[in-house]
Amino acid sequence: MGLVDFEASPEFTAVEKLALRYAVAMTATPVELADGLFNAMRAQFDVRQLVELTAAIAWENYRARFDHAFGCAAEGFSEGAFCPLPPPLLHGEIDQRDDQNGKGETNTHQLQKLAGE
Repeated sequence: MGLVDFEASPEFTAVEKLALRYAVAMTATPVELADGLFNAMRAQFDVRQLVELTAAIAWENYRARFDHAFGCAAEGFSEGAFCPLPPPLLHGEIDQRDDQNGKGETNTHQLQKLAGE
């Protein structure tokens, strides 16, 4: 799988590579998120998407650090297994899915205020 060298991998789109760069930056200690990277993320994702992606990355970092602190090691349950990439969504599918699930009308006033919009 091309995740180890995702920048050179043809398995990821430009947007996926951008999100992976963001995850790598968020995982660094200390976290140093360049303005250019964050601006590129803002250009590609709306506020809701940025919050969800950032929360998911932060949660995985939390879990990894928790496990390291307690010396939790792999138990071999996923030996040789991996999670394949899902097929790419067509433009607009995400918004349509949110509307069908009743998530299309989220109050983002506070998020927009925080994001400076």
